Amino acid sequence: MFLIASFFFWLSLFIYIPILSPYVEQLGGAYSFVGLVLGSYGLMQFLCRIPIGLVSDMVQRRKPFVTLGMAAAMGSGWLFAITNSLGWALVARALAGVAAATWVVFTVLYSSYFRPEDTHRAMGQISLVVVLAQLVGMTVSGSIVDRWGWHAPFWAGGCLAAVGVVLSISIKESKQSEGSVRPQTVQLKDLLSVMKEPLLLKVSVLSVLAHGIIFTTIFGFTPAYALRTGLNENDLSLLMVCFMIPHAIATVFIGKTVVPLLGKWRSLAIAFFGSALFTFLIPVASGSLFVYIVQIGSGFFLGLLFPLLLGMSIESVDDARKATAMGTYQAIYAIGMFGGPYLAGIVNELIALPFAFYFAGTLGLIAIGLIAVWKQKEEETEDKMIGRTVRR
Repeated sequence: MFLIASFFFWLSLFIYIPILSPYVEQLGGAYSFVGLVLGSYGLMQFLCRIPIGLVSDMVQRRKPFVTLGMAAAMGSGWLFAITNSLGWALVARALAGVAAATWVVFTVLYSSYFRPEDTHRAMGQISLVVVLAQLVGMTVSGSIVDRWGWHAPFWAGGCLAAVGVVLSISIKESKQSEGSVRPQTVQLKDLLSVMKEPLLLKVSVLSVLAHGIIFTTIFGFTPAYALRTGLNENDLSLLMVCFMIPHAIATVFIGKTVVPLLGKWRSLAIAFFGSALFTFLIPVASGSLFVYIVQIGSGFFLGLLFPLLLGMSIESVDDARKATAMGTYQAIYAIGMFGGPYLAGIVNELIALPFAFYFAGTLGLIAIGLIAVWKQKEEETEDKMIGRTVRR
Protein backbone atom coordinates (compact mmCIF):
# COMPACT_ATOMS: atom_id res chain seq x y z
CA MET A 1 0.00 0.00 0.00
CA PHE A 2 2.84 2.37 0.86
CA LEU A 3 4.53 1.89 -2.51
CA ILE A 4 1.23 2.38 -4.36
CA ALA A 5 0.60 5.63 -2.48
CA SER A 6 4.15 6.77 -3.25
CA PHE A 7 3.59 6.01 -6.94
CA PHE A 8 0.48 8.20 -7.03
CA PHE A 9 2.34 10.95 -5.17
CA TRP A 10 5.17 11.23 -7.71
CA LEU A 11 2.91 10.59 -10.69
CA SER A 12 0.81 13.59 -9.63
CA LEU A 13 3.94 15.79 -9.53
CA PHE A 14 5.52 14.58 -12.79
CA ILE A 15 2.52 14.24 -15.07
CA TYR A 16 2.75 17.90 -16.07
CA ILE A 17 6.55 18.40 -16.00
CA PRO A 18 7.16 18.11 -19.78
CA ILE A 19 4.59 20.81 -20.54
CA LEU A 20 5.21 23.11 -17.55
CA SER A 21 7.76 25.38 -19.21
CA PRO A 22 5.80 25.91 -22.47
CA TYR A 23 2.61 26.38 -20.40
CA VAL A 24 4.15 29.25 -18.43
CA GLU A 25 5.42 30.75 -21.71
CA GLN A 26 1.92 30.37 -23.14
CA LEU A 27 0.61 32.42 -20.22
CA GLY A 28 2.98 35.21 -21.25
CA GLY A 29 5.92 34.53 -18.97
CA ALA A 30 9.39 35.67 -20.01
CA TYR A 31 12.25 33.17 -19.86
CA SER A 32 13.45 34.68 -16.58
CA PHE A 33 10.02 34.13 -15.02
CA VAL A 34 9.86 30.60 -16.41
CA GLY A 35 13.16 29.97 -14.65
CA LEU A 36 11.74 31.43 -11.44
CA VAL A 37 8.73 29.11 -11.59
CA LEU A 38 10.90 26.06 -12.27
CA GLY A 39 13.44 27.03 -9.62
CA SER A 40 10.80 27.61 -6.93
CA TYR A 41 10.34 23.83 -6.76
CA GLY A 42 13.93 23.25 -5.65
CA LEU A 43 14.03 26.37 -3.49
CA MET A 44 11.04 25.30 -1.39
CA GLN A 45 12.59 21.89 -0.88
CA PHE A 46 15.81 23.53 0.29
CA LEU A 47 13.88 25.69 2.77
CA CYS A 48 11.38 23.10 4.04
CA ARG A 49 13.06 19.70 4.17
CA ILE A 50 15.13 20.20 7.32
CA PRO A 51 12.23 21.71 9.34
CA ILE A 52 9.89 18.90 8.22
CA GLY A 53 12.42 16.22 9.19
CA LEU A 54 13.15 17.94 12.50
CA VAL A 55 9.48 18.25 13.46
CA SER A 56 8.82 14.64 12.44
CA ASP A 57 11.62 13.50 14.73
CA MET A 58 10.41 15.74 17.54
CA VAL A 59 6.92 14.21 17.57
CA GLN A 60 8.19 10.78 16.44
CA ARG A 61 5.43 10.56 13.84
CA ARG A 62 5.74 9.99 10.10
CA LYS A 63 2.28 9.17 8.72
CA PRO A 64 0.67 12.64 9.21
CA PHE A 65 3.46 14.22 7.18
CA VAL A 66 2.92 11.71 4.38
CA THR A 67 -0.75 12.71 4.19
CA LEU A 68 0.24 16.39 4.34
CA GLY A 69 2.56 15.90 1.36
CA MET A 70 -0.19 14.23 -0.63
CA ALA A 71 -2.56 17.12 0.16
CA ALA A 72 0.03 19.70 -0.92
CA ALA A 73 0.54 17.86 -4.23
CA MET A 74 -3.23 17.81 -4.74
CA GLY A 75 -3.48 21.53 -4.03
CA SER A 76 -0.63 22.30 -6.43
CA GLY A 77 -2.22 20.44 -9.34
CA TRP A 78 -5.67 21.90 -8.85
CA LEU A 79 -4.31 25.43 -8.32
CA PHE A 80 -2.59 25.19 -11.70
CA ALA A 81 -5.82 23.87 -13.21
CA ILE A 82 -8.23 26.55 -11.98
CA THR A 83 -6.02 29.60 -12.59
CA ASN A 84 -4.55 31.31 -15.63
CA SER A 85 -2.15 33.83 -14.12
CA LEU A 86 1.62 33.87 -13.82
CA GLY A 87 1.48 34.72 -10.13
CA TRP A 88 -0.68 31.71 -9.27
CA ALA A 89 1.51 29.49 -11.46
CA LEU A 90 4.47 30.49 -9.27
CA VAL A 91 2.48 29.78 -6.09
CA ALA A 92 1.30 26.42 -7.41
CA ARG A 93 4.82 25.30 -8.35
CA ALA A 94 6.17 26.44 -4.98
CA LEU A 95 3.45 24.36 -3.33
CA ALA A 96 4.66 21.36 -5.35
CA GLY A 97 8.10 22.00 -3.84
CA VAL A 98 6.59 21.88 -0.35
CA ALA A 99 4.94 18.57 -1.27
CA ALA A 100 8.22 17.14 -2.52
CA ALA A 101 9.91 18.30 0.69
CA THR A 102 7.80 15.83 2.68
CA TRP A 103 9.50 12.98 0.80
CA VAL A 104 12.05 13.00 3.61
CA VAL A 105 9.42 11.41 5.86
CA PHE A 106 8.22 8.97 3.19
CA THR A 107 11.70 7.46 2.92
CA VAL A 108 12.28 7.23 6.66
CA LEU A 109 8.88 5.58 7.24
CA TYR A 110 9.47 3.03 4.50
CA SER A 111 12.97 2.19 5.77
CA SER A 112 11.44 1.50 9.21
CA TYR A 113 9.68 -1.55 7.72
CA PHE A 114 13.10 -3.19 7.08
CA ARG A 115 16.05 -4.41 9.11
CA PRO A 116 19.02 -1.98 9.21
CA GLU A 117 21.13 -4.23 6.99
CA ASP A 118 18.39 -4.11 4.32
CA THR A 119 18.31 -0.30 4.09
CA HIS A 120 19.85 -0.21 0.60
CA ARG A 121 17.30 -2.74 -0.66
CA ALA A 122 14.48 -0.62 0.78
CA MET A 123 15.84 2.53 -0.85
CA GLY A 124 16.21 0.66 -4.14
CA GLN A 125 12.55 -0.39 -4.04
CA ILE A 126 11.21 3.05 -3.25
CA SER A 127 13.54 4.67 -5.80
CA LEU A 128 12.15 2.26 -8.41
CA VAL A 129 8.64 3.48 -7.64
CA VAL A 130 9.76 7.09 -8.09
CA VAL A 131 11.36 6.30 -11.44
CA LEU A 132 8.31 4.39 -12.68
CA ALA A 133 6.06 7.31 -11.71
CA GLN A 134 8.38 9.70 -13.52
CA LEU A 135 8.40 7.47 -16.60
CA VAL A 136 4.61 7.16 -16.78
CA GLY A 137 3.95 10.83 -16.03
CA MET A 138 6.47 12.24 -18.48
CA THR A 139 5.44 9.97 -21.35
CA VAL A 140 1.67 10.56 -21.16
CA SER A 141 1.74 14.31 -20.51
CA GLY A 142 1.98 15.35 -24.17
CA SER A 143 -0.84 13.07 -25.23
CA ILE A 144 -3.10 14.42 -22.51
CA VAL A 145 -2.49 18.00 -23.68
CA ASP A 146 -3.15 17.07 -27.31
CA ARG A 147 -6.45 15.45 -26.43
CA TRP A 148 -7.88 17.64 -23.63
CA GLY A 149 -5.89 20.89 -23.54
CA TRP A 150 -3.26 22.63 -21.41
CA HIS A 151 -5.06 22.34 -18.08
CA ALA A 152 -5.80 18.61 -18.34
CA PRO A 153 -2.43 17.37 -16.94
CA PHE A 154 -2.89 19.65 -13.92
CA TRP A 155 -6.40 18.33 -13.28
CA ALA A 156 -5.02 14.81 -13.62
CA GLY A 157 -2.20 15.57 -11.18
CA GLY A 158 -4.60 16.91 -8.58
CA CYS A 159 -6.90 13.89 -8.91
CA LEU A 160 -4.00 11.42 -8.66
CA ALA A 161 -2.79 13.15 -5.50
CA ALA A 162 -6.32 13.00 -4.09
CA VAL A 163 -6.22 9.22 -4.53
CA GLY A 164 -2.87 9.31 -2.75
CA VAL A 165 -4.44 11.16 0.19
CA VAL A 166 -7.02 8.39 0.57
CA LEU A 167 -4.39 5.65 0.29
CA SER A 168 -2.11 7.36 2.83
CA ILE A 169 -4.79 7.10 5.48
CA SER A 170 -4.49 3.28 5.41
CA ILE A 171 -0.68 3.30 5.65
CA LYS A 172 0.58 1.64 8.81
CA GLU A 173 3.10 3.24 11.13
CA SER A 174 4.92 0.89 13.50
CA LYS A 175 4.35 1.20 17.20
CA GLN A 176 7.99 2.04 17.63
CA SER A 177 7.55 5.02 15.31
CA GLU A 178 4.34 6.13 16.99
CA GLY A 179 5.86 5.63 20.44
CA SER A 180 3.71 4.56 23.36
CA VAL A 181 6.02 6.63 25.57
CA ARG A 182 6.71 10.14 24.33
CA PRO A 183 10.40 10.42 23.40
CA GLN A 184 12.65 13.32 24.34
CA THR A 185 12.22 16.35 22.12
CA VAL A 186 14.94 16.84 19.56
CA GLN A 187 16.99 19.90 20.53
CA LEU A 188 18.89 22.28 18.27
CA LYS A 189 22.13 20.65 19.37
CA ASP A 190 20.79 17.33 18.00
CA LEU A 191 20.16 18.96 14.62
CA LEU A 192 23.66 20.43 14.61
CA SER A 193 25.19 17.07 15.54
CA VAL A 194 23.32 15.37 12.69
CA MET A 195 24.49 18.02 10.24
CA LYS A 196 28.09 17.41 11.35
CA GLU A 197 27.88 13.66 10.68
CA PRO A 198 30.88 13.06 8.36
CA LEU A 199 29.28 10.40 6.14
CA LEU A 200 26.06 12.40 5.78
CA LEU A 201 27.95 15.50 4.66
CA LYS A 202 30.07 13.57 2.16
CA VAL A 203 27.05 11.84 0.66
CA SER A 204 25.14 15.14 0.53
CA VAL A 205 27.93 16.83 -1.43
CA LEU A 206 28.01 13.92 -3.88
CA SER A 207 24.24 14.12 -4.22
CA VAL A 208 24.44 17.84 -5.05
CA LEU A 209 26.75 16.90 -7.95
CA ALA A 210 24.50 14.00 -9.04
CA HIS A 211 21.37 16.17 -9.03
CA GLY A 212 23.29 18.90 -10.85
CA ILE A 213 23.96 16.37 -13.62
CA ILE A 214 20.41 15.03 -13.97
CA PHE A 215 18.69 18.44 -13.75
CA THR A 216 21.10 19.88 -16.31
CA THR A 217 20.60 16.96 -18.73
CA ILE A 218 17.38 14.96 -19.00
CA PHE A 219 15.34 17.30 -16.74
CA GLY A 220 17.01 20.34 -18.26
CA PHE A 221 18.71 20.92 -21.61
CA THR A 222 18.79 17.43 -23.19
CA PRO A 223 15.30 17.67 -24.78
CA ALA A 224 16.09 21.08 -26.27
CA TYR A 225 19.40 19.86 -27.64
CA ALA A 226 17.80 16.68 -29.02
CA LEU A 227 15.39 18.84 -31.05
CA ARG A 228 18.39 20.65 -32.51
CA THR A 229 19.93 17.37 -33.64
CA GLY A 230 16.90 16.56 -35.78
CA LEU A 231 14.42 14.89 -33.44
CA ASN A 232 10.88 16.21 -33.35
CA GLU A 233 8.49 16.72 -30.43
CA ASN A 234 6.96 13.26 -30.85
CA ASP A 235 10.42 11.69 -30.47
CA LEU A 236 10.88 13.22 -27.01
CA SER A 237 8.62 10.60 -25.44
CA LEU A 238 10.87 7.84 -26.78
CA LEU A 239 13.89 9.82 -25.53
CA MET A 240 12.36 9.82 -22.04
CA VAL A 241 11.62 6.09 -22.26
CA CYS A 242 15.23 5.36 -23.30
CA PHE A 243 16.44 7.20 -20.21
CA MET A 244 13.86 6.18 -17.61
CA ILE A 245 13.64 2.41 -18.22
CA PRO A 246 17.40 1.77 -17.69
CA HIS A 247 17.16 4.24 -14.81
CA ALA A 248 14.48 2.06 -13.22
CA ILE A 249 16.34 -1.20 -13.92
CA ALA A 250 19.47 0.19 -12.24
CA THR A 251 17.63 0.79 -8.96
CA VAL A 252 16.97 -2.96 -8.78
CA PHE A 253 20.60 -3.91 -9.40
CA ILE A 254 22.21 -1.51 -6.96
CA GLY A 255 21.10 -3.15 -3.72
CA LYS A 256 21.08 -6.79 -4.77
CA THR A 257 24.14 -7.02 -7.02
CA VAL A 258 26.36 -3.96 -7.39
CA VAL A 259 26.96 -2.95 -3.76
CA PRO A 260 27.46 -6.52 -2.41
CA LEU A 261 29.92 -7.21 -5.24
CA LEU A 262 31.89 -3.95 -5.41
CA GLY A 263 31.27 -2.12 -2.14
CA LYS A 264 29.68 1.29 -1.67
CA TRP A 265 32.53 3.64 -2.56
CA ARG A 266 33.66 1.70 -5.63
CA SER A 267 30.04 1.46 -6.81
CA LEU A 268 29.68 5.24 -6.47
CA ALA A 269 32.88 5.87 -8.42
CA ILE A 270 31.80 3.59 -11.28
CA ALA A 271 28.33 5.15 -11.39
CA PHE A 272 29.72 8.70 -11.50
CA PHE A 273 32.24 7.69 -14.17
CA GLY A 274 29.50 6.23 -16.39
CA SER A 275 27.29 9.27 -15.80
CA ALA A 276 30.12 11.65 -16.72
CA LEU A 277 31.06 9.64 -19.81
CA PHE A 278 27.57 9.55 -21.30
CA THR A 279 27.00 13.21 -20.39
CA PHE A 280 30.14 14.18 -22.33
CA LEU A 281 28.80 12.13 -25.26
CA ILE A 282 25.51 14.05 -25.51
CA PRO A 283 26.94 16.96 -27.56
CA VAL A 284 28.64 14.60 -30.03
CA ALA A 285 25.63 12.32 -30.48
CA SER A 286 24.43 12.63 -34.06
CA GLY A 287 21.61 10.62 -35.58
CA SER A 288 18.60 9.42 -33.63
CA LEU A 289 20.02 5.97 -32.85
CA PHE A 290 23.16 7.34 -31.15
CA VAL A 291 21.10 9.90 -29.23
CA TYR A 292 18.92 7.12 -27.83
CA ILE A 293 21.91 4.91 -26.97
CA VAL A 294 23.54 7.75 -25.05
CA GLN A 295 20.34 8.26 -23.04
CA ILE A 296 20.17 4.54 -22.23
CA GLY A 297 23.69 4.66 -20.78
CA SER A 298 23.07 7.92 -18.95
CA GLY A 299 19.82 6.65 -17.45
CA PHE A 300 21.40 3.43 -16.19
CA PHE A 301 24.41 4.98 -14.47
CA LEU A 302 22.43 7.82 -12.91
CA GLY A 303 19.95 5.18 -11.74
CA LEU A 304 22.74 3.47 -9.83
CA LEU A 305 23.63 6.65 -7.99
CA PHE A 306 20.49 7.87 -6.29
CA PRO A 307 19.33 4.84 -4.23
CA LEU A 308 22.91 4.22 -3.07
CA LEU A 309 23.35 7.83 -1.96
CA LEU A 310 19.92 7.77 -0.34
CA GLY A 311 20.73 4.67 1.72
CA MET A 312 24.17 5.95 2.77
CA SER A 313 22.69 9.26 3.96
CA ILE A 314 21.00 7.66 7.01
CA GLU A 315 23.35 4.71 7.45
CA SER A 316 25.38 6.14 10.33
CA VAL A 317 22.52 7.92 12.15
CA ASP A 318 20.44 6.44 14.99
CA ASP A 319 16.72 5.80 14.42
CA ALA A 320 15.49 8.75 16.48
CA ARG A 321 17.31 11.25 14.25
CA LYS A 322 16.90 9.61 10.84
CA ALA A 323 14.21 11.98 9.60
CA THR A 324 16.38 14.94 10.57
CA ALA A 325 19.33 13.36 8.76
CA MET A 326 17.21 12.64 5.69
CA GLY A 327 15.85 16.18 5.73
CA THR A 328 19.38 17.56 5.89
CA TYR A 329 20.46 15.32 3.00
CA GLN A 330 17.51 16.17 0.80
CA ALA A 331 17.71 19.90 1.58
CA ILE A 332 21.39 20.00 0.62
CA TYR A 333 20.96 18.12 -2.65
CA ALA A 334 18.17 20.55 -3.61
CA ILE A 335 21.06 22.98 -4.21
CA GLY A 336 21.99 20.82 -7.19
CA MET A 337 18.42 20.82 -8.45
CA PHE A 338 18.43 24.57 -9.09
CA GLY A 339 22.17 25.33 -9.02
CA GLY A 340 23.14 22.85 -11.75
CA PRO A 341 20.79 24.04 -14.48
CA TYR A 342 21.18 27.68 -13.43
CA LEU A 343 24.97 27.60 -13.83
CA ALA A 344 24.65 25.54 -17.01
CA GLY A 345 22.29 28.19 -18.38
CA ILE A 346 24.91 30.85 -17.75
CA VAL A 347 27.45 28.70 -19.57
CA ASN A 348 24.98 28.35 -22.45
CA GLU A 349 24.63 32.10 -22.82
CA LEU A 350 28.36 32.79 -22.52
CA ILE A 351 29.52 30.05 -24.91
CA ALA A 352 27.05 27.62 -26.51
CA LEU A 353 24.45 24.99 -25.61
CA PRO A 354 26.78 21.93 -25.89
CA PHE A 355 28.98 23.33 -23.13
CA ALA A 356 26.17 22.80 -20.62
CA PHE A 357 26.83 19.07 -21.00
CA TYR A 358 30.59 19.51 -20.65
CA PHE A 359 29.87 21.42 -17.44
CA ALA A 360 27.59 18.63 -16.18
CA GLY A 361 30.10 15.93 -17.11
CA THR A 362 32.78 17.78 -15.17
CA LEU A 363 30.57 17.56 -12.08
CA GLY A 364 30.84 13.77 -12.37
CA LEU A 365 34.65 13.96 -12.57
CA ILE A 366 34.74 16.17 -9.48
CA ALA A 367 32.65 13.56 -7.64
CA ILE A 368 35.09 10.80 -8.63
CA GLY A 369 37.99 12.86 -7.26
CA LEU A 370 36.19 13.43 -3.95
CA ILE A 371 35.36 9.73 -3.65
CA ALA A 372 38.98 8.75 -4.23
CA VAL A 373 40.20 11.16 -1.52
CA TRP A 374 37.56 10.13 1.02
CA LYS A 375 38.02 6.42 0.37
CA GLN A 376 41.78 6.74 0.88
CA LYS A 377 41.31 8.63 4.15
CA GLU A 378 38.81 6.01 5.31
CA GLU A 379 41.28 3.20 4.58
CA GLU A 380 44.07 5.07 6.38
CA THR A 381 41.84 5.53 9.43
CA GLU A 382 40.95 1.83 9.44
CA ASP A 383 44.65 0.87 9.18
CA LYS A 384 45.48 3.09 12.14
CA MET A 385 42.69 1.53 14.22
CA ILE A 386 43.88 -1.98 13.34
CA GLY A 387 47.44 -0.98 14.24
CA ARG A 388 46.31 0.28 17.64
CA THR A 389 44.36 -2.91 18.27
CA VAL A 390 47.39 -5.07 17.42
CA ARG A 391 49.67 -3.06 19.71
CA ARG A 392 47.25 -3.53 22.57
